[in-house]
Amino acid sequence: MTSSVDGLVSGLSTTSMINQMMQVEAAGQTKLKTKVEKAETAISSYMSVNTKVKAVKVAADAVGNLAAWRSMKASSTSPTVTATATGGLSGMTGNLKFDVTSVARSQTSILEVADTTAEGALPSTITIQPGKWSPDADNDGVDEFTAVGDPVEVTIPEPRTMAKMTAAVNSATTADGTSLGIRAYTVNTTGNEGVVQFSGMKSGAANGFQITGLEGFGKDGADPKTTSARDAVLTVNPGSTAAYQVSSTTNTFSTLMPGVTISVTKEEEGVVVDAASDSTAIADKIQAMVTAANDALTEIAAQTKYDVDTKKGSPLTGDFTVRQMNQSLLSAISNGLSYTKTLTTDADNDGKKDTVQVDFGSLKQLGITLSKDGSQFEFSASDFNDAYVKDPTKIQEAGMAFGSQLRSLTEGQTNTITRVVTGRKTEIKTLNDQIDNWDVRLATRRQALQRQYSSLETSLGNLKNQSSWLSGQLAGLG
Repeated sequence: MTSSVDGLVSGLSTTSMINQMMQVEAAGQTKLKTKVEKAETAISSYMSVNTKVKAVKVAADAVGNLAAWRSMKASSTSPTVTATATGGLSGMTGNLKFDVTSVARSQTSILEVADTTAEGALPSTITIQPGKWSPDADNDGVDEFTAVGDPVEVTIPEPRTMAKMTAAVNSATTADGTSLGIRAYTVNTTGNEGVVQFSGMKSGAANGFQITGLEGFGKDGADPKTTSARDAVLTVNPGSTAAYQVSSTTNTFSTLMPGVTISVTKEEEGVVVDAASDSTAIADKIQAMVTAANDALTEIAAQTKYDVDTKKGSPLTGDFTVRQMNQSLLSAISNGLSYTKTLTTDADNDGKKDTVQVDFGSLKQLGITLSKDGSQFEFSASDFNDAYVKDPTKIQEAGMAFGSQLRSLTEGQTNTITRVVTGRKTEIKTLNDQIDNWDVRLATRRQALQRQYSSLETSLGNLKNQSSWLSGQLAGLG
């Protein structure tokens, strides 16, 4: 516990004196705290550089990945057919001609009624049979229905109204408790006249149904009318011996052309979908890699710069590890490109594919160069596109090799920074432990000084009392 011992007898400001002495005593701890602050600042700078270098690694990995070089653009000759390139490793360029023979739709069945609010104008039960629709085989204008699974009997509660029937259908389930996949509702068309509509929730011929029990219960004894469910069907290579059909329960075909998704909206003939390599998308990925590399170089320069005028450095000025990273990134371009290519042969029958060293040379062939002052990367998309058009295989191979090399380089750099940061954190922990020990030592020293000055005040007080007594005795003798 700290107590005030300011000179009650001596008149000295002992608290101030003790504080000044403690500042001298704490000089060693102050130096340790300064080291901690510098180490924490350095860690922050290392992490800032590491974030930028990691971004280079991610961008380089994208360029070195085959999927990037499978980027495609798709087009369609019809405004009602949409072709979207999904790319990926399975993507393949080419074109496809087809007729949209039919589009997918869900089933709709309606019953026209004279009064949608009438009671008792319905049977006590109806039966819904799930099944599949097939195209009209006997040319009678009606698609063929094939029952699939067990029928479901739906009871219409009393009083039997259209509203209660639709509610019963909507809540009905199959034997295993699953939904019928049908939504029923009533629509008024004129006054109380209207229709009861039963709509399938999914498109496709396999999601059909048949309703029995409502025959003759419509307006003027009408039966329900049904528009059957259908699949979307494309006839590929129409009019040739190589023609074939592809169906889908929806209007989307995702496996017809590798790397391309086709969506149709109406029946149409002679549609052509074309898929071609998208060099612009590839160039965008290379540009992203170059931009990330420049961001990393800029960050390294900022963290290691030294201002000659003010003679002030940055947190990592003189740090060899970070400065070496800068040089390594620039050398990745200035040194040109060489890489090992794996062949498909095994000439010496050792079970391993043969390899060959490829000296690609200047990366200008990929559109990548150094700036005039040699401090940044530059990329020309037009130069890249020209080279890619002339020899796509060569440029793809070299581009993937460079992306992989830059990814490996930056991965090593991020690992190095991580180790440095880990070391600095260990150093900070050790320094903080020492600072905590100093706290104990300084507290003990302050208490000792306070006791010493308190004793001094007590001694001075005793001497003053003795002096007063002697003065009194001497005065009495006179």
